[in-house]
Amino acid sequence: MKGILYTFYLQKQGWDFGALDILEWFPVTRRLCYALDLVNDAALIREYCRMHEPGSVWPAVIEHIRVQGVETMQIWQQDDRLFMIIDATDDYPRCDASPIGQQENDRWEAYMAKFQRPLPGAAPGEKWKTLRCIFALADHKGLSKS
Repeated sequence: MKGILYTFYLQKQGWDFGALDILEWFPVTRRLCYALDLVNDAALIREYCRMHEPGSVWPAVIEHIRVQGVETMQIWQQDDRLFMIIDATDDYPRCDASPIGQQENDRWEAYMAKFQRPLPGAAPGEKWKTLRCIFALADHKGLSKS
């Protein structure tokens, strides 16, 4: 259903795809955003960033993330504050039936815990806190650009 609505939206914007399958060009996903703080220690922050460089995240963790339905994931940093942006399938989070994938992910999360601290107001055991979208440019149609 979302694919049909997205196709309709693009067509209303003047896009004409003819016989192309729109879903092959524009996969339908949902965006999720989260925030987390790091321990305010320069050496720990450097190590946390290093552990997230290409080739540093354990392969089983990368696979676990993908199996859950994550299509893209980015983590952005400003000092000791992190923002994670996920584009995921409609059925995210999927269950990872692989016990090895889950075990490795649990080990990774335990290792990362020494770098992380919850945001104020987080529930006990809550790390990444969900952000609420309060502005989307696409929602402001028909307004003057000046």
